[in-house]
Amino acid sequence: MSIGKYCFKLKRTDEYGYQDEHLMSMAAEHCGEKIVRRVPRGEKRKDQIAAVAERIFLRRGFTETTMQIIATEAGASKETLYRHFGSKEELFSEVIRSRSARITGNEGELPFEVEPRQLLRDLGLRLVRFVVNRESLSLYRAIVSEVGREPELGQIFYKQGPGRVIGQLARYLAAVHGRGILCCSDPELAARLFLGAVLSNYQILGLVAPDESEFIDEKIQTHVAGAVELFLARYEMRVSHESQNVTDTGSCDEP
Repeated sequence: MSIGKYCFKLKRTDEYGYQDEHLMSMAAEHCGEKIVRRVPRGEKRKDQIAAVAERIFLRRGFTETTMQIIATEAGASKETLYRHFGSKEELFSEVIRSRSARITGNEGELPFEVEPRQLLRDLGLRLVRFVVNRESLSLYRAIVSEVGREPELGQIFYKQGPGRVIGQLARYLAAVHGRGILCCSDPELAARLFLGAVLSNYQILGLVAPDESEFIDEKIQTHVAGAVELFLARYEMRVSHESQNVTDTGSCDEP
């Protein structure tokens, strides 16, 4: 069978992909065409709905938001919403996951090849800048005000937000501990300590006593740099000294 005569038939047959991926690839190669992988329309629509839902959650809070309101504003049917998200809680979970991914990235892991000082600095800056923006503070206030009536809401927020960031940082710290760069035998504790040092003061200020003068970038950079140095003073591998010569082996004597 000649592939050439199928060149003119290279077209999409549904929203999720090509009907015959193997034939399509062979024909594209034969015709000299470059295959461009596109995000399926179903996934794009799902992301669009989540973006609309985020704006509504920020504006109305969780309790006052309904799937019908989201469907109407997204220009979709409720059936479409429930096809992508089984419940309002599942949709809220995706919104929080998406927001945390803006800090750490969508890949699921922080880049293990980046040295600790740079990674911690970059992560710390992204975290503080994200936490003190108005949208983040509004969402946090809304969750705190509603969690008494909706305990599951707080659990979703923590798992997909702070818990996700802690987990990613802990896995990074475990990796660099294994390579002898840092001394973190309890990487989850170390991750919590670093994130607490970076965030707690700014988050409290933003929630109860917002002062724009405290949120200028120069102050944020100084704060994050100090938190990084404090963390490394505790967890950086100590270099042993014999007489006045530095050995090439470090010690990991944790208290």
